[in-house]
Amino acid sequence: MKRSGIKGNATLAVLLVLALLAPAGAASRRSSHRRAAPPAPALVLPEATTPLAVALSPEVQAAARVSSALGVHVVDLASGQTVYAYQPDEPRIIASNTKLLTTAATLHALGPGYFFETRFLSRGAVRDGILEGDLGVVGGGDPTISGRAWDGDAFAVFRGWARELAARGIRRVSGDLYLDGGLFEPLEVHPDWPRGQLASWYEAPIAALSFSDNCILVRVSPGRPGGPVEVETVPPVPVFRVDNTARTVASRRHGHLAISRLGDLLRVAGAMSTADGPFDTWITVPDPVAYFGAALRAALAEEGIALAGRLRPVDRLPGPVWERVAVFRSDLLSAVEVCLKHSQNFYAESMVKLLGARRCGRGSWGEGVRAVGEYLGGLGVSAAAFRLADGSGMSRQNQAAPRALTTLLRAVYATPEGAAFAQALPYGGEAMGGWKRRFAAAPYRGNVWAKTGTLEGVSALSGYARAVSGRLYAFSVLLNRIHGDAHHAQDRIVMALVDHG
Repeated sequence: MKRSGIKGNATLAVLLVLALLAPAGAASRRSSHRRAAPPAPALVLPEATTPLAVALSPEVQAAARVSSALGVHVVDLASGQTVYAYQPDEPRIIASNTKLLTTAATLHALGPGYFFETRFLSRGAVRDGILEGDLGVVGGGDPTISGRAWDGDAFAVFRGWARELAARGIRRVSGDLYLDGGLFEPLEVHPDWPRGQLASWYEAPIAALSFSDNCILVRVSPGRPGGPVEVETVPPVPVFRVDNTARTVASRRHGHLAISRLGDLLRVAGAMSTADGPFDTWITVPDPVAYFGAALRAALAEEGIALAGRLRPVDRLPGPVWERVAVFRSDLLSAVEVCLKHSQNFYAESMVKLLGARRCGRGSWGEGVRAVGEYLGGLGVSAAAFRLADGSGMSRQNQAAPRALTTLLRAVYATPEGAAFAQALPYGGEAMGGWKRRFAAAPYRGNVWAKTGTLEGVSALSGYARAVSGRLYAFSVLLNRIHGDAHHAQDRIVMALVDHG
């Protein structure tokens, strides 16, 4: 399940056209449009002094014909020796390869045994089934409270909390629900992110209290011919005002459905054919902390517990007298796997803010990327070799040199959590997304583990490869200013590495 979100952008309006949209999570997030090729720069390849270099050189030369800003670096994991380099120290835009830096730094700082922790609390006395007091939640930056690990039941964690209240004899809460999101800064949308895509799942707002990746499923179904379409949200949490002017028509030729969001107003317009089944799309919510509270209220109600009071977002719970009701914990390694295998930006940004909070005392993008930079510096990576702005790579300000990425990959692999980190990467032939076909044939299948990265004009591929000889390598192939088939060029380089390494 892949989703997203926004905080209070009153000018946002995102158009989703039924005939063009892919299912949620499968939509193209970014594009590397082909452009007219600029004049080719003079290509100076390193001298090929080994059979591996001889095999790699023509593939790198071919890659340089589709990218006028190419960088390649390959190191032997065992020795640390550079076995091939082409402009290895020139920083390039790395897109989602940024997630390699974020996850590695977070694992190093917090440890593979770290658990996110969200605390559910109460205060007041219980009389005749009524809690004469309040409920409180303290956010720990956990990105996993959703239906992802619960067979699609987004309320699963909250149902457990409801059972704990019921065990105390509570069927009604007379007071309010306090929502402590103070671990993270108030800024929830990074200033560098493309404003025209902010309602898409991959640009989720980042808060210390988040629910269902800060998106809600909007489901549109045909109604009676000539009448309005039917609009519902899943789960049924009232986060939007709905303006539905879309009509149900008999012919698909006249179907043209548009869904947009302006603040908390959800607009559904156009027409939908009676022959079309329900159309689902994930839309971001305007306020993630309020969404968390509304979802918790709805889940408690489903479990027979009524909350009479209001939702109260705060930076810190008021007063000292709170009793623990339940604690939800989720492990960091599982979050790293979702982040890397599914390129889930929301998870990466939650981690970088958590890193800022735990290492630098403030859960902000500024402190988080500073902590990542300090980690890279501790590995011996020069400050001139990278520049960071966010945790996921959505910002085009995230840049790194190929050698910086291979230095990180080799360092992580040598740690106790190195094997788990490598296994969290997508691998050749894995039955998900494009990896079902990428590196899917022998001898590449199961022998290439790597993170992709894509923005307009940018394609990055960095990870590990096991050669037919059994040797293990870390590699980084970064293409900027693309004017051709970047994936094919990258794949040919990595395949030559596996064949001849």
